[in-house]
Amino acid sequence: MATVPSHYLRLPHLINQNYSLSLKPHSTRITFPASSWPARAMSKTEEEASISPRLEQENFELTTAEEDIRRRDREETKESKSLKDTWRKIQGEDNWAGLMDPMDPVLRSELIRYGEMAQACYDAFDFDPFSRYCGSCRFTRRHLFESLGILDSGYEVARYLYATSNINLPNFFSKSRWSKVWSKNANWMGYVAVSDDEEATHGRLGRRDIAIAWRGTVTRLEWIADLKDYLKPVSGNGIRCPDPAVKVESGFLDLYTDKDTSCKFSKFSAREQVLTEVKRLVERYGDEEGEDLSITVTGHSLGGALAVLSGYDVAEMGLNRTRKGKVIPVTVFTYGGPRVGNIRFKERIEKLGVKVLRVVNEHDVVAKSPGLFLNERAPHALMKLAGGLPWCYCHVGEKLPLDHQNSPFLKPTVDLSTAHNLEALLHLLDGRQDLSVSKRKR
Repeated sequence: MATVPSHYLRLPHLINQNYSLSLKPHSTRITFPASSWPARAMSKTEEEASISPRLEQENFELTTAEEDIRRRDREETKESKSLKDTWRKIQGEDNWAGLMDPMDPVLRSELIRYGEMAQACYDAFDFDPFSRYCGSCRFTRRHLFESLGILDSGYEVARYLYATSNINLPNFFSKSRWSKVWSKNANWMGYVAVSDDEEATHGRLGRRDIAIAWRGTVTRLEWIADLKDYLKPVSGNGIRCPDPAVKVESGFLDLYTDKDTSCKFSKFSAREQVLTEVKRLVERYGDEEGEDLSITVTGHSLGGALAVLSGYDVAEMGLNRTRKGKVIPVTVFTYGGPRVGNIRFKERIEKLGVKVLRVVNEHDVVAKSPGLFLNERAPHALMKLAGGLPWCYCHVGEKLPLDHQNSPFLKPTVDLSTAHNLEALLHLLDGRQDLSVSKRKR
């Protein structure tokens, strides 16, 4: 039997062969199935003649595997260098012009990475109503990524985010059935993380990155029907805005700004928590010599709405400016996110320079809500006339459309929850160079 180094096991090129794998502590042996051997006993000469072509083929496959590893390593190194040189474009400096159709490989990699940071909010959340800690994070802040198996993330979690709300959102605010619980009113919402020294200085990012990740809802979509679905001025909830006509959906705004002073975890609103931490990190890293800084916000579903709100809020409050006056780019990546505000909100967020890229499945009902009838697709003149109505919404930023029904990796289905699933979106992003709807219309 031939012995192969264990590091080749990760290669699908070998795993797909008709071999059985027997794992040993220090070696891996590949054994040919019995059906591949002749029935009669062979002479030594015949045996050598039979095995020799197999060994030659095996050596050829291993040589090819080695080349595949080297090629991937070269591509990863090239991509790392490319990100360091072009991270401002990847963060939306030019509104992603020329990067989405066809899909730029570096942009695709970054969208998957930030999508996984949003997915971590689901994976770490305690949904179990029979758990005393239901509604909290299952892991400590310092070991979040490690506990989830995200090794060498290059980020350190700086703060956990909690929120409370007076609106009914099924499958979002989870509560324990125990009488004594960690909190009766708060839920864990996400986290603020910052890239570590190694990643910022010698890693692939090319800058120091402050990342804010928001948790969204689970797959069921009943929460859409429970939205208050009317617009209210952002200034009405304490956000400083010079234009009173800038409005956002009231449920999103309340979730972002509500607090409960009797609760340890929601004594300060989610807004106050995130702004305080961003301010601290900008003051610490903003004016470091020879180092750039970025602020990236990510979220899926309802978390996408919170990502847009918090990205806007950071810029509106001027927290993306250092003490020396340097402007820090703010970028928002949302996945299956709903509409958040009206057309004046869209205009204001653009004026502040916040860049938003929305990754959506074309069959996702959440991405079409709220504002099913009066939205950015209506004639501009009509939108201007209807701008004061409390149900006239407008998407912000750029859209990256995907279609799971055109993917060779996902089964075609009309299930609404599948179209809204974050992992399905990440599979679509990772599956091919270009899965944009414009390239794959039937």
